[in-house]
Amino acid sequence: MGMDTTMIIGIVLLVALVIAAVVAAVLVDRSHKRRATGERNDSSSRIGPAKPAGQQPEAAATAAPGASSAAIGQSQSDEVRPSQADRSDLASAASGPAAMSAPAGHVMETPESAGSRITRLKAKLSKSSNPFGRVLFNILAKDHLSETDWEDVEDTLLLADVGADASAKLVDELRNDARVTGTSDPVQVRDALRAKLLDLVGVDTDRRLNADKPDDAESASLQPSVIIMVGVNGTGKTTTAGKLARLFVAEGKKVVMGAADTFRAAAADQLETWGAKVGVNVVRSDKDGADPASVAFDAAQQAKDANADVLIIDTAGRLQNKANLMNELGKIRRVAEKVLPVDEVLLVLDATTGQNGMAQAKVFAEAIGITGVVLSKLDGSAKGGIVIAVQKELGVPVKLVGLGEGPDDLAPFDAPAFVDGILA
Repeated sequence: MGMDTTMIIGIVLLVALVIAAVVAAVLVDRSHKRRATGERNDSSSRIGPAKPAGQQPEAAATAAPGASSAAIGQSQSDEVRPSQADRSDLASAASGPAAMSAPAGHVMETPESAGSRITRLKAKLSKSSNPFGRVLFNILAKDHLSETDWEDVEDTLLLADVGADASAKLVDELRNDARVTGTSDPVQVRDALRAKLLDLVGVDTDRRLNADKPDDAESASLQPSVIIMVGVNGTGKTTTAGKLARLFVAEGKKVVMGAADTFRAAAADQLETWGAKVGVNVVRSDKDGADPASVAFDAAQQAKDANADVLIIDTAGRLQNKANLMNELGKIRRVAEKVLPVDEVLLVLDATTGQNGMAQAKVFAEAIGITGVVLSKLDGSAKGGIVIAVQKELGVPVKLVGLGEGPDDLAPFDAPAFVDGILA
């Protein structure tokens, strides 16, 4: 009996030892699994290259173009705050047109060169439904012109919006030209008419934009050339600003645009659409109705920081009254010039309005002092004589002309191409 009790106790101890061993093995196995899982988690958190010290966080990297360097710096943590040199690079990237990336899936466009546009200018004018030059030639090519014929010549010039004084002058000169009077040789008549039209248009006039003029040794500067666009709403002013940016991009220039037409809500959106297609940054206000002068100031500062070649500032075209217009445009110019000098003020006129737009043109000329004229919608118009009239009335040259609705339908005005086009 004593023997049986001893055996039972031994068996119980043995079973207890086996159970303890099994439990210990299970616990050890679970410990190994937890350690392995932790190592995998640590490994997965280190996948990909580590961010270098000083690199901006994602929020700053994806900031909208035009954000200031101060705004970028505030979004960074103390551990990754960049050095002064890094902040300069960030400011340039944020404000420069190179930082403007196309929307996802958008293909950047290559604008047409200026030379190709001038060739198209001549071709489009020659295809116009009623170019006044051709009408004049058909009258003058007659033998022995009558008084009625000369009246038709003057009427044609007036209908083409050449202007009364210029029309009278041209008729007098043609009357006294031996190539026109008497038995007429069509070739000589055309040569005479061409020469006199070129004289009226101004073949030797300097029509270069100031941004395209080479700096002389004394005034050479790396700062951007500033252009302010003015004109009443409906003339194609904002569209012309976008097309002008494309023309500069085609010349290899770095461009920034400022949306200072804060009165019209769609104006800034229009500029951004134009700019996005060719990688041009647009500086705009976050809210409608903001002070346009403050937008001009910010645009000038960002263009300067980005070392841009050209800054184009679009302005409001409303004409509530002359005093308000002068005050607003004058303030925009003064504030922009706190940062950069304004080199050019371009007045955009609708060629189809002809003489009707001259009164408005004079108001803008007095308000801000214009340096050149852009004639939009010149193609297909019988009112091409407005080129002569506007230069005579305002005392500044026509520098650019709009040829149509296409994105590259803006060309430098070329007097010989213009005259040849309307005589073709």
